Amino acid sequence: MQLVINIMTVTYQIGIKILPMKPVVSKTILSLSALLAALFGGVTLFMSASVIFDLFGIRAMEGNFVWHVVIVNFICGIIYISSSFGFFEQKRWTTTLLAIATVLLLLALSGLVVHIAYQLPYEEKTVKAMVFRIFMTVLLTGISWRLISHNRQSIV
Repeated sequence: MQLVINIMTVTYQIGIKILPMKPVVSKTILSLSALLAALFGGVTLFMSASVIFDLFGIRAMEGNFVWHVVIVNFICGIIYISSSFGFFEQKRWTTTLLAIATVLLLLALSGLVVHIAYQLPYEEKTVKAMVFRIFMTVLLTGISWRLISHNRQSIV
């Protein structure tokens, strides 16, 4: 007995078929994504700059921070704010920027794993924050790809 699965039939039956979104829904999702990217980028930029430049005593409050993670977070903060503009203007480079941020964060996480393996000091919250940041960046990248880069027509 041979098992043959038709992917279109299976996706249709379980309801995962990707359908084009209505322009109003797409525009709303893009606006919310732009707002999320701006807020996330602003907080990221503020916190990482505060640690790097020792502003407001935040460096002391952070405890055992890992420099390369802080530097990558600073760079990603700039990328998030730039991508916020890209979401509002529906620029295709938004997906590229966010993909670069994802790669940077994955490299920083790899470096953090090596840092931990050498039993160097770190905060457990750093690992949780990195996983959350990677999740958010992948989510924003997916939204950008689906609604801007993948879609050949303007969503106006």
